[in-house]
Amino acid sequence: MLRGAVIGLGNVAIHGHLPGWLGRPDVRIVAAADSRPAQRAECEARLPGARWYDSPEDLLAGEPLDFVDISTPPSSHAPLIQSALERGLHVLCEKPLVSSPAELRSVSHAARSAGRVLHTVHNWHHAPILSLTADLIREGEIGRVRRIVWETLRVRPAAGGDGNWRVDPAVAGGGVLTDHGWHVFYVLPAWVGERPTSVGARLETRRHTAFAVEDTASVRLEFTHASAEILLTWAAEERRNRVEVDGTEGRIELRDDTLVLTGKGGERRWPGLPALSDGSHHPDWFHKVAGRFIGAVSGGAVSGGAVSGGAVSGGEGHAEQNLAEAALCCEIEHLARESSRRGGGQIPLSPAPLAGSRL
Repeated sequence: MLRGAVIGLGNVAIHGHLPGWLGRPDVRIVAAADSRPAQRAECEARLPGARWYDSPEDLLAGEPLDFVDISTPPSSHAPLIQSALERGLHVLCEKPLVSSPAELRSVSHAARSAGRVLHTVHNWHHAPILSLTADLIREGEIGRVRRIVWETLRVRPAAGGDGNWRVDPAVAGGGVLTDHGWHVFYVLPAWVGERPTSVGARLETRRHTAFAVEDTASVRLEFTHASAEILLTWAAEERRNRVEVDGTEGRIELRDDTLVLTGKGGERRWPGLPALSDGSHHPDWFHKVAGRFIGAVSGGAVSGGAVSGGAVSGGEGHAEQNLAEAALCCEIEHLARESSRRGGGQIPLSPAPLAGSRL
């Protein structure tokens, strides 16, 4: 039985992470911390018997643990990750893992030095409609991916507590590009099967002029054999997602809750799938993330930041692959913002990942 603690009892932790943890027989959440005293009542209601701490620092200093689940706003991620790793704890952290390539290098080095797993919540891999898309691509149903169009349309940012930290650049790091782009930046390279070679972007404020962050981002990713056009906005007239994946031998379309495959065998449809636009917490997706993380922690010996043993598949292991995905997301966002400052032109990505992996 692994002993864990949740740092940050906001909406995503309460409605997404805790249901995922409480359904596991191999984990016990023994403590929680939040700097907002009002969240103590949520802890007592949802985690009976768990100890409460008024600050993450007090929790890390006083609680014997195997791991922490960091669900705080982005600006606090890097220092909390560093503190947890220094205490010999494994770390699961909400996206974005960190806010800059420099922070990414720092926490990656700390994880390798400590011999502990550092894992980001890449829960959209486990959305049924995206998981099915990945399966169909992997099975060769549309041939090799050549072009992707992705639209994430929202009318406003998700709630983030008092004042909504998502629109405060000092806390969130950025606007819709940070909030939604990170998901797209780990999903699409996995579909294409290669690392992007360049990124171009234009960031705008179309509607929410009171925000100090962008409410709309148009991003183009170029790959060696494919391209992706991405629109992310909090300024739409409706809440929905639309995705088109064109391959050499067919097409996949995601129309909110329906997947349509036009391929070698004609047209097939999968209606009634959970839509990507249904809520923002997804405890069932998180449950699978937690399983991957716990498997990496308990399923094999940790060496050099990678996990070996029965919990992983592939030469490098899922733990290192996840960290490489986070490194790629961090680099893409950093360069997308630079591209927008320069007028939107393509900027090359580094030929090798910041954390070391296939991506």
